[in-house]
Amino acid sequence: MESRQPASGKVYNRVMNITYRLGELYSGPGGLALGAKWAKFTPNGTTYSIAHAWATDYDKDTCETYRRNITPDNPKSVVCRDIRKLDFEELAEISEIDGLAFGFPCNDFSVVGEQKGIDGVYGPLYAYGVKALKLFRPKWFLAENVGGLRNSNDGTAFDTILDELEQAGYSITPHLYKFNLYGVPQARHRIIIVGFRKELGIKFRVPSPAPFADINVSSRNAIENPPIPPNAPNNEFTKQSESVVQRLRHIKPGENAFTADLPEHLRLNVKGAKISQIYKRLDPDKPAYTVTGSGGGGTHVYHWNEDRALTNRERARLQTFPDDFMFEGSKESVRKQIGMAVPPKGAKVIFDAILQTVAGQTYEAVSANITPVRRLLEDTAHYIVGDSNKA
Repeated sequence: MESRQPASGKVYNRVMNITYRLGELYSGPGGLALGAKWAKFTPNGTTYSIAHAWATDYDKDTCETYRRNITPDNPKSVVCRDIRKLDFEELAEISEIDGLAFGFPCNDFSVVGEQKGIDGVYGPLYAYGVKALKLFRPKWFLAENVGGLRNSNDGTAFDTILDELEQAGYSITPHLYKFNLYGVPQARHRIIIVGFRKELGIKFRVPSPAPFADINVSSRNAIENPPIPPNAPNNEFTKQSESVVQRLRHIKPGENAFTADLPEHLRLNVKGAKISQIYKRLDPDKPAYTVTGSGGGGTHVYHWNEDRALTNRERARLQTFPDDFMFEGSKESVRKQIGMAVPPKGAKVIFDAILQTVAGQTYEAVSANITPVRRLLEDTAHYIVGDSNKA
């Protein structure tokens, strides 16, 4: 706490800083961390903010990116190890935490894949987030995953995860955020679960997208305004094969390899599902489609006018990373990091709302748009029983 004191000895202005220490599991390159760093709220002279405490991820390049951009002065606070081999006491020795963020791996929940859900290799990893909540008992947490989580294992996986988060002692608010409505130039839809310790008596409310309605979230604005500096990092162009260039010349903005009118020799010989993002050009006047971190030919996100895939710096702009945020590793490693990250500007919106919530301040909010399958069935059964009793 700081105070300024005039010659009379009377305090005429008092400033208090309240900082919440944030721990992260599955931290990625720092999308959530950067959003948390940007978040700040100052009502009545008291500043609420969030500071990095520790983070962990399994990928070497990802950890180096996080260290370089988020915590260059404290590299040892980033523990690079498979979480299944991580001793949580090691994190406890680094720092206690007030908040926890974890974007548990989405591979088994994504609609692009086998959707093994909680039975897959990555599906059970959410449990380490629950373990951390029980061990560290932070005041609040933020958990993130893909929208497909709702439907995995016929909805039972999502119910199980929510049950365990509640049983860990938290009042939770799950919501499917459409980040393009919050100032992010990308149609990226993600489930965010925010929880507060039950004994705090706090209920999180979903921040309204209304304040962001006038923001230009077009792909063109994101990539061209301002122009990317010539010396910007991670801005290398990919050399396109002649067949890709020829194919792109027949694809109009917003079209893909299956909706465009392609000559026979340029058509893709694909059986079964025709993924809409294959060789899809951006529509310059709309938000980008979802930037992904993996995939073979045709999945690299394509410029609306030039016959090429985007550079990693252009992808990073669609994810709202600033141009001075440097990603470590090979070009393909950087692509993966960018595609797997949470957009920092989207994360900031939620962290801002968390700070306003703990400060007891009101803000414009909307109703949560997710009702777990189990709860929906329970509510329906209660309604039917209620009607029967009235009859």
